[in-house]
Amino acid sequence: MAHTHSHAPSSQDQNAKRLMLAFGITASFMVIEVIGGLISGSLALLADAGHMLTDAAALLFALLAVIFSRKPPSGGRTFGWLRLTTLAAFVNAIALVVITVIIVWEAIQRFLQPQPVAGVTMMVVAVAGLIANIAAFWILHRGNEEKNLNVRAAALHVLGDLLGSVGAIIAALVILWTGWTPVDPILSVLVSCLVLRSAWRLLKESVNELLEGAPSSLDIAALKRNLNRSIPEVRDVHHVHVWMVGEKPVMTLHVQVIPPHDHDALLGRIQHFLEHQYAISHVTIQMEYTPCQGPDCHLNEAQAGHAHHHHP
Repeated sequence: MAHTHSHAPSSQDQNAKRLMLAFGITASFMVIEVIGGLISGSLALLADAGHMLTDAAALLFALLAVIFSRKPPSGGRTFGWLRLTTLAAFVNAIALVVITVIIVWEAIQRFLQPQPVAGVTMMVVAVAGLIANIAAFWILHRGNEEKNLNVRAAALHVLGDLLGSVGAIIAALVILWTGWTPVDPILSVLVSCLVLRSAWRLLKESVNELLEGAPSSLDIAALKRNLNRSIPEVRDVHHVHVWMVGEKPVMTLHVQVIPPHDHDALLGRIQHFLEHQYAISHVTIQMEYTPCQGPDCHLNEAQAGHAHHHHP
């Protein structure tokens, strides 16, 4: 199983560099947007700066999580610090939800009592913010964000900022052409709703990992059927538990088998099947020759009917 870790340091180094670079860009332009928002009186700019503030914190937290996840396992922490990346993603999602609620509340106040907005200042700062966000998003999107929940969390924050900058530019154009200031809070609310949708999805994923849930893409009932079909000696599969530690799926299962001539060879075939069909390399298998007795033997059957409801 050692070979599964060989690529990790380089990918973690790449993630750390991307996060550090994106943090530098985001933190710098957050200050510019706050100043620009205060000078121009634009809520859309302040909303974007608010996203950038949570981004800067999120990126810093994500960076610390990547650094901590490199720490080797110990007697007390047998998985090392891998779960810290999931915790960081969870905190990021919560931060996004909170900041969105604050912006929507402020937008309602602004809509009821319109404030003057300096369109030109707003436009200049919004364009600068957009360029910064595109740069940061591009840097993060080149990371393995599909696999790393933490880099995905950071990229989602930056995507929210990018949409916020586009909203601020549209609002600035409308104000410059028509002088209609309510467009500023309206667009800040629309952007906040888009970000909220992404944050909710991220929150669900990170909570699922923290609650030791199986990956949403994995159908345990199907896995058991496939294992039965693929390896003739396997009679029954039970006590199946799958959970995520950072980006790594971990599995334990009991397998009732026909007594084999070569115990280790059969064990190797089951491990090979799980690694190549399901990309689960960290697996603990208990092989048994008699049928399972007790109420927990068919633990997963009760949930099999619900397995398909998790898929979007």
